[in-house]
Amino acid sequence: MLVGTAKAALWLAFSATVSALGQERIISFNSSSGALQIAGGAISKGQILVSGNEYWGVIRAASDLALDFGRVTSTNYTLSNGNKSAAPTAYVYKPVNNLNNTYFSTVGTANFTGPAYSDPSPSDIVIIAGTIGHSTIIDDLIASKAIDVSAVKGKWESFTSQIVENPVPGCSSALVIAGADPRGTIYGIYDISEQIGVSPWYFWADSPVRQNKDIFALPVKKVQGSPTVKYRGFFLNDEQPALTNWVATHWENTLYGAGYGPAFYSLIFELLLRLRANYLWPTLWGSMFEVDDPANQPLADAFEIVLGTSHTEPLMRAQNEFGKFYKDKGPWAYNLNNGTIDDYFRYGIQRAKPYARNSLWTVGMRGTGDTQIEGLGVDHIVTMLETLVKNQRQMMADGLGVEITTVPQTWCLYKEVMTYVFAGLTIPDDVTLLWADDNWGNVRRLPLLNETARAGGAGIYYHFDYVGDPRDYKWINTIQLSKTAEQMHMAASRGADRIWIVNVGDMKALEIPISHFFDLGYDTKKWGVDSAGDWAKAWATREFGPEHAGETAEIMMKYGMYSSRRKFELVEPQTYSVLNYNEADAVLQQWASLRAAAQAIYDKLDAAAQPAFFQTVLHPALAGEIVHKVNVGGAKNSLFAGQKRNSANEMINYVLSISEEDYKLTMRWDDLLDGKWKHFMDQTHLGYDGYWQQPMRNTLPAMTYVQTALVSLAGHVGVGVEGLNATVQGDDKYHSNSGNNLALPPMDPYGPVTRWFDIFSRGTKDCTWTASPEQPWVKLSQSTGVVGPKGSDTRVYVSVDWASAPKAPYSGTININFTTPCQGLDRYGYAAPKVQLPVSIRAVASNFTQGFVESDGHVAISGSHFKAIIPPASASSDNTNVTYHKFVNYGRSGSGVGLWPLNTEKLTVATAPALEYDLYLFTNSTAANVTVYMSPALNYLGDWNPLEYGIALYPKSEAAPTNPTLVRPVGVTVGANMPAGWGYAAADSIWGKTGNYTTSRFAVPQEGAYTLRIWALMPGIVVQKVVVDLGGVRPSFFGPPESFLVGRDIVGKYDQTSFLSEADTITAGDGTRPSKCKRAWLAARASAASRN
Repeated sequence: MLVGTAKAALWLAFSATVSALGQERIISFNSSSGALQIAGGAISKGQILVSGNEYWGVIRAASDLALDFGRVTSTNYTLSNGNKSAAPTAYVYKPVNNLNNTYFSTVGTANFTGPAYSDPSPSDIVIIAGTIGHSTIIDDLIASKAIDVSAVKGKWESFTSQIVENPVPGCSSALVIAGADPRGTIYGIYDISEQIGVSPWYFWADSPVRQNKDIFALPVKKVQGSPTVKYRGFFLNDEQPALTNWVATHWENTLYGAGYGPAFYSLIFELLLRLRANYLWPTLWGSMFEVDDPANQPLADAFEIVLGTSHTEPLMRAQNEFGKFYKDKGPWAYNLNNGTIDDYFRYGIQRAKPYARNSLWTVGMRGTGDTQIEGLGVDHIVTMLETLVKNQRQMMADGLGVEITTVPQTWCLYKEVMTYVFAGLTIPDDVTLLWADDNWGNVRRLPLLNETARAGGAGIYYHFDYVGDPRDYKWINTIQLSKTAEQMHMAASRGADRIWIVNVGDMKALEIPISHFFDLGYDTKKWGVDSAGDWAKAWATREFGPEHAGETAEIMMKYGMYSSRRKFELVEPQTYSVLNYNEADAVLQQWASLRAAAQAIYDKLDAAAQPAFFQTVLHPALAGEIVHKVNVGGAKNSLFAGQKRNSANEMINYVLSISEEDYKLTMRWDDLLDGKWKHFMDQTHLGYDGYWQQPMRNTLPAMTYVQTALVSLAGHVGVGVEGLNATVQGDDKYHSNSGNNLALPPMDPYGPVTRWFDIFSRGTKDCTWTASPEQPWVKLSQSTGVVGPKGSDTRVYVSVDWASAPKAPYSGTININFTTPCQGLDRYGYAAPKVQLPVSIRAVASNFTQGFVESDGHVAISGSHFKAIIPPASASSDNTNVTYHKFVNYGRSGSGVGLWPLNTEKLTVATAPALEYDLYLFTNSTAANVTVYMSPALNYLGDWNPLEYGIALYPKSEAAPTNPTLVRPVGVTVGANMPAGWGYAAADSIWGKTGNYTTSRFAVPQEGAYTLRIWALMPGIVVQKVVVDLGGVRPSFFGPPESFLVGRDIVGKYDQTSFLSEADTITAGDGTRPSKCKRAWLAARASAASRN
């Protein structure tokens, strides 16, 4: 019934936020003028009406909606086709004979029975759904002008919905959905499901359903146009052990393997459609989709899923079919066995012909088992592939009986196949060029200007999961949403919008990035390049409600950053430094804060919401912290054992306890919901040993046990300092024999506010110690204490009271002397230890009012903290609107800055704008090495038009050079090999950490102000950090923390002890409140530094 006046009730907070994610809201839980009540009130059991001539997949989706109303209101709705005693609609097909897979034949007929119909009850009808031209009811409404579908008719996957009065006899009003095609109608149906409170992940992630009795359709006409990307899907791959183990324990085996049959795939198909996706590459490694169960392929068609096959499975034949059924018929080599292979392809065409309406054909060919073709030179391979595809297309035209240009086809230019294009491979104009990323989320190639008009268009094969170099990553989610947005927006901006397919491995645990990927593909304009944070909040609101959505989104964004900067499988004891820049401890602090935040929200949620939150948010935070604790613990054991600390053994016990936590977390997952998801965490994730393939069992890093029954030759007490493995007193390979002095990294007013040294036990008894600086303005957080075999080590923070220290200029080394009454016979061999603190007090010139200041022999700058954007020297039509854009929540620790817009063609130094940074350098050095930490992009316009930037460092008093250093960080791709240095860049999520690919050398003739300029000559060069090394940079993952910025920072206040203290600003003076994690770190450091 229509509601004429609003009820005197508060608007439910949740009602405004359960609309389909990013879609126009058409459902409310409160009445309003003109709204139609479709649940509650006088409606005891609503009815959904479809036409008897409707597509089977639409009818099935309508039945889902009827059940969704039951999930929300506790009363299932009925489904009718308007006829009394109507039998369920059947989808009839002829099953393929899967006992003979070399000679095509079928065995009788079979059918999928649609949902049961109820007798028509016109007064109960609340929703009518149908497809234009395939629904008598919808066509009648169009003919009577009750609905106008001109805005969507003939448009791919479009739909319109609106309230219609008297749509059929006996029904006063109903919400009518009219789809331009069957998937358009299905999306319109699921749009309502989502808006009434049923998440697409209600099964796969146990998303809670919000209960409501009263539901209203709003009096708006919704017109949903075509998606941005035509084909949007995922690839179930690398499915062993987790997915296959789960499937095998839930369904009986098929004829050829685990139970990958209709029961499993119906859940996958439904999920795809609810997520507004349409395309699938089915499981590959241990299964054969079309053969395992003859119902699989027709079921995809019945559901209206577009079926494809992966880059290594041409013409609808599963990879394993040739090896299993043709093993006696010659090799998988077209140049040697084309007759057999052509027959193999013809069979695939015959088998798929009945389902061609929902088929997207993969053409081309790779070598055996997802490898490159071997035994031929590139020229011969190119010629052979051109012949092969010509033959494949003729076979499809003949077998399907249609003009080949009307058949959707794609050639996946994966790995070495991309280089064949560079070598001259000609691809038919109507075949979609499916460019691939590097398997690590970095697009390798995008359409050139002369490729954008191709009839077949272009697409992207992307990865959220991978097996291969430099290492597998397939345990849990390690995807940064903002990185996905940047890469896919760049793809869309250059016309790669025909196909987006993403490798999702087991699929489970990747719910968040999958949803994000499909929402980007569905409406790229809605979800802009910087929308990841907003999207995360909308997703959290839909899944868990609005109360904690902001906090949950913050956790999601941080988790994506923390987990993606180095995949869990690549985290090793040496990844983060335990000596330099407080790096490893800062990383652990991030994970601890993230875990605590996730746990706090979990504890506040209703019991019904906790399983979903655990699976998608809490478990990843817990698991990520465990991996980092294990590896940082291993690194500390190595350091401590080298220093002969007793605590090396404590660290072994600590790591063993964390390993137990890892096991218990897996068991907690397996026990969840009575074991519903048991086996999805079977994937090993600890103990990769340099080999790319998964370890067969979780193992801990190598650790060393210290014999503690006897005292060290150098006595009971040892001292170690920040930045060094060495220890005093005593001998080791890190300092001179019998030396008793260790030097801390230097301090100056523009550097970190503290340094540290450790005092630890290397003996068998408790010992007091005293530390005494030789100058009163050098402060210690603790000057005396006790260490012993059962006590903890003591970390002492060193600071300088700059107000009491000598005035600039000053340079000296301050000794910190140690005494202990525990000296025994060691006193005859070793002198008492000293820690030496180099102190340099200096000041920038009075006219230097803004810029970064050298300290500790370096300057480190966050890329987005530039002073100015310098306009191009030369204006042209290519650079009219070109500027720089800050990518937020992006990269390894904060943000990045790159050229904008993303479809900008390559510029020159003369036509490109430049980023400008001001620096003040004290070191009078002959040269400085300037390293640009840039996102791990590749030569997406081809190796002949590579990524490039210009860079110059010069005295501020001089004019900018007209011929800056030009850097091309990415080399050429040869065959299946990646460019030099790529493995490190992919693993580290940055160019610049390893190798000299982005390092340039500049003269620094004198102290003073300098200008650094960087000209990005094309998008893709996203600068995350710049480090000017004047000889002081020490090994670390992130590089030094950002340097002191005059005009923003205060001497003695800017912490600078780790990357956690870096400011989240884009320009000087534009500050934001530090995160909880950062505030906790700064508070702890300030507290320690204030104790003396």
